[in-house]
Amino acid sequence: MRLKKQVIRWAMMVFLMVTAGLAAGQKPRLNHLTTFDDKLLHFGFTLGVNTFDFGVRHYLPVHTNPDFPASNWLNYPDEIHVNDNIRADVARLIPGFTVAIVSNLRMTNSLDLRFLPGMSFGERKLRYNIPVIMSLDVPPYENYDYSIPSVFIDLPLLVKYKANRINNGRPYVVFGGAVRFDISKAAEYDLVGLERDGYYVELGAGWDHYLQFFRLSVEAKVSLGLNDQLTPGPDPAKERQYYTHALKSLRSNVFTLSFHFE
Repeated sequence: MRLKKQVIRWAMMVFLMVTAGLAAGQKPRLNHLTTFDDKLLHFGFTLGVNTFDFGVRHYLPVHTNPDFPASNWLNYPDEIHVNDNIRADVARLIPGFTVAIVSNLRMTNSLDLRFLPGMSFGERKLRYNIPVIMSLDVPPYENYDYSIPSVFIDLPLLVKYKANRINNGRPYVVFGGAVRFDISKAAEYDLVGLERDGYYVELGAGWDHYLQFFRLSVEAKVSLGLNDQLTPGPDPAKERQYYTHALKSLRSNVFTLSFHFE
């Protein structure tokens, strides 16, 4: 449901951006960088804001997980029971930021191939319906959130389809795939661990603005994770395992609003 709402928000943002560009494009003006799109290869850089999200699936109740050890509930009878439904969801979307290098190869008048290696910094907070106890030697307290910070190395390869230029503006869509590697240092207590590598399908839209000395592009893009990011539960001698065993899968999603300077 959150993913659907987020996609709708991005779609509305792109619609407003394109509408504003079309309105501005109706006014006759001096065209800038008229031969810019004729270059075979050009470069630039990207600054952006992002939000990280999870698509979460659960084992309900938790004992339906075939890997759920009986010791999980026998050792902690005052915390969970075998038929408990333990749920987690992303509490809220937290803004992060993205930086990247733009490499653009012209294939036809309307199609470009783009490689944008970069880094994304962000955080997700999983909110459980039971208190989160960080380690065996920490007494329970009323905290229901578990924070998962991430630093991604992004390696997206995209195809950019451009519509006809309207004065100093040009709408476009992008689609393709990406590989991301999480290089963030593991926390002291990893109640929920993530795989280092993730594979994504990406889709977005934007508007090219041809200024006097460079092109500025504003782009909204959604990246949908294809592989399960969840790792096996933590060491039972150090941490409670049922926070992980309640989860069937975690798929990572990334939403990015980018500003490309080329």
